[in-house]
Amino acid sequence: MKVPTTPPNDHEVMRDLLESADRREQLLRVFQYSARAGAAEAGRYRHWHTFRQIELPEGIPHEQAWAAIKMARRSLYEPLPFRDSRGRQFVIATPAPALAMLHRCDLQAGGTLLSDASELSPGQAERFLVSGLMEEAVTSSQLEGASTTRRVGKDLLREGRAPRDRSERMIANNYAAIRHVRAAGAAPLTPAFIEELQSILTEGTLEITDGGGRYRRDDEEIGVTDLLTGAPLHTPPPARELPGRVELLCAFANEAPTEATGAFLHPVARAIILHFMIGYDHPFVDGNGRTARAVFYWAMKRAGYWLAEYASISRILREARGKYGRAFLYSETDEGDLTYFLLHQLRVFGLAVEQLREYVRQKLGIEQAIERQLAEQVARRLLLNDRQVALVAHAMRHPDARYSIESHSRSHHVSGEAARQDLNALVAAGLLERRRAGRFLAFWPKSKLRELLDDKATTKSLRTGG
Repeated sequence: MKVPTTPPNDHEVMRDLLESADRREQLLRVFQYSARAGAAEAGRYRHWHTFRQIELPEGIPHEQAWAAIKMARRSLYEPLPFRDSRGRQFVIATPAPALAMLHRCDLQAGGTLLSDASELSPGQAERFLVSGLMEEAVTSSQLEGASTTRRVGKDLLREGRAPRDRSERMIANNYAAIRHVRAAGAAPLTPAFIEELQSILTEGTLEITDGGGRYRRDDEEIGVTDLLTGAPLHTPPPARELPGRVELLCAFANEAPTEATGAFLHPVARAIILHFMIGYDHPFVDGNGRTARAVFYWAMKRAGYWLAEYASISRILREARGKYGRAFLYSETDEGDLTYFLLHQLRVFGLAVEQLREYVRQKLGIEQAIERQLAEQVARRLLLNDRQVALVAHAMRHPDARYSIESHSRSHHVSGEAARQDLNALVAAGLLERRRAGRFLAFWPKSKLRELLDDKATTKSLRTGG
């Protein structure tokens, strides 16, 4: 990745146009173009790096068109209480595309999981959403270099076993941090909480062994570089500024009144700004990206967007790392305009929520199909409870899967005793086999499970575990 081309000085370009009496017709053409394109530039909100390459109407230089677009954007800017390393104030705008996506966030992330919430039982909703938490823990770690596969990572979390390497430790740490954010509830954000989050996220994974839970020091040169070339992409503010910058960040997160935030700022935009600023400040020796995303989830949850914590933004960021990095760099190189990052993150979050909803629809469809199949084969329709139905559905699709009391308990947020009853009932029904694996009991799907479910004599022997 390369640092984007720095935009031209639009003030100078516009001044030249305004001061040239013989260029009034040119000025009119430029402003007519700007009026058609709008501040968001047809919804794209391009950075100069890409804007300079698009085709424009004949006779309009890119520099002049850019100056007119920037003038329109400045009319939308809201100042933020943060400054970059050179003392320049960050700003943000909410052009029409941003307003539309913020509205969708209000509808989707703060409402019901599906349009017809009656389709989901409380147990089903909890189970599906726990899977979303695990997904974010795994993919956030993969985004930062963990090499463990998605399936192995989720099995690690379900089984609750000890991590075997650094990659698994990162995943376990991420899941612990997510649960820590959940437990915090609506408590205000504090520097101590951010430090604790970073400590949880990096436990047992740092090359600088004492780097957890503290800010980086002056002698620790931390920067963002291109993974392929090693070229510097971002140099964060000096370490001596970090205590004050983090204090200001927390005041902003907690909606403390400041001169710069007198106007209404949408809560989702506020959460995204927090994400950006932790990434920009890079307060720690490692784990800054994971900490930034965890604070984003904290802010969304605190603002009432309950579904946000279950939607994995890291999966989408991992699939398009370049766009994630460029969104940071576009904002940094264009006079601190955070609108680039805002629009990118709104698209990412909207896609993450839709993927979560689609996942739930698919899972619900599978379970409903199994319930219908069982209902046709037995006298009573609900012979299995929803946890057992979920396990059977999973076993039908993964005949080599292994289950334990611990993994079943974690997956469904039930007690160990309830999990034991569920599994033993399925053993008694002939759908699972119980074997000892070391000191623990393990459960495997019976061979030809699908055929067993079709056998009415077998389904009649089922007994639910409560």
